[in-house]
Amino acid sequence: MSGAGPVVVGREGAVGVIELARPDKFNCLSMAVHGAFEAALDDFERSGSGVRAVLVRAQGKHFCTGADLDEVKSLRTDPAKIDRFIRYGHGVLQRFEVSPLPVVAACQGLALAGGSELMMACDVIFASSDFKIGDQHAQYGLVPGWGGSQRLPRIVGLRRALDLFYSARWIDAPTALAWGLVNYVVEPDKLAEESMAYCQKLATRSRIGLATMKRLAREGVEQPLADGLKLEQDVLVRELMNDDVSEGLAAFEARRAPVFKS
Repeated sequence: MSGAGPVVVGREGAVGVIELARPDKFNCLSMAVHGAFEAALDDFERSGSGVRAVLVRAQGKHFCTGADLDEVKSLRTDPAKIDRFIRYGHGVLQRFEVSPLPVVAACQGLALAGGSELMMACDVIFASSDFKIGDQHAQYGLVPGWGGSQRLPRIVGLRRALDLFYSARWIDAPTALAWGLVNYVVEPDKLAEESMAYCQKLATRSRIGLATMKRLAREGVEQPLADGLKLEQDVLVRELMNDDVSEGLAAFEARRAPVFKS
């Protein structure tokens, strides 16, 4: 792991790690944090990087409690600056969604407001059993600024999302699991180990195959079913010709584990 700023970036084998490193400020999100996210993804995604999966995690007690409000207050006097702050954050969180790499988040403590928005932009979520998530914007006269108003209803449904927005209440890990906000709930002392093991398993898969499935799922879910099915058909015709498919079929026939080169 390297870096002395608000985000520490590193690799563990073929897993790229992005670690929020502002525990004294509850890992709040700033322009500098978003810039570090973007730079890390640029590095991990480049051809030949060797990275096959990304793990987003955080130091300290809490995953992320939202935007850096000191920075927000300093920008509010300049509409152009606050516009850039909002749009840049939107763009960076969308990078996690459109990245060809699978992105896994490991969340402990609290994920509030912008922290929940960061979490929801990731593909697969591990949460510690003491985890809580909520959106407190309404409590302070604010509204979601980095995609929460759009992602949350898509994940949990409109009525549940509106309740969370209106009430500003927190829900616990079992509820988040039942609602589909997280995929796995583990004991706090197992969070790092199990989320990394999951990423390492992904790193043995075909990079092309995972990227294609991610694109099909994320693009297709926003389309009518017929259009999504057409997208899958068109993509599969091309993907069946790549070297990873050849290796996968050869490995299946030989009853061995495949070794993908992509």
